[in-house]
Amino acid sequence: MFAARSRKPVPHEFVLEALAPLGPETRPLFGCLAVYVGEKIVLALRDKPGPSPDNGVWLATSEQHHAALRPDFPGMRSIEVLGKSVTGWQVLPADAPDFEEAALRACALIRAGDPRIGKVPGEKRKKRDAPRAGAATPDKPGAG
Repeated sequence: MFAARSRKPVPHEFVLEALAPLGPETRPLFGCLAVYVGEKIVLALRDKPGPSPDNGVWLATSEQHHAALRPDFPGMRSIEVLGKSVTGWQVLPADAPDFEEAALRACALIRAGDPRIGKVPGEKRKKRDAPRAGAATPDKPGAG
């Protein structure tokens, strides 16, 4: 007989409690727990065992909003595990002295509908996946 797998504890559960009025949904995402409000992914929660600079609350944002968010989140930075020097996603590190305060501030912005936090998954990909000019399509075989 198979043993039932125990559910992993929700990392930084206080974040979900702060977003409860919006009815957030969670889904696994690359070893994190993605948090969705409606169709938007707004956060990812990460708390891997051992020291990790990327543990904390990941903000789903874009590079164009970094400067505007920095006054609210001075400890915000790009996520090292993603490998790029600057990423759209930003982390509020769990080891920062103001971590809980910053995470709750992010939740308040999300509850207020701040457009700087949250992405509709696949929006950028849809543009990239559109056929290129001259590319072969079912109605134009061999074009290109």
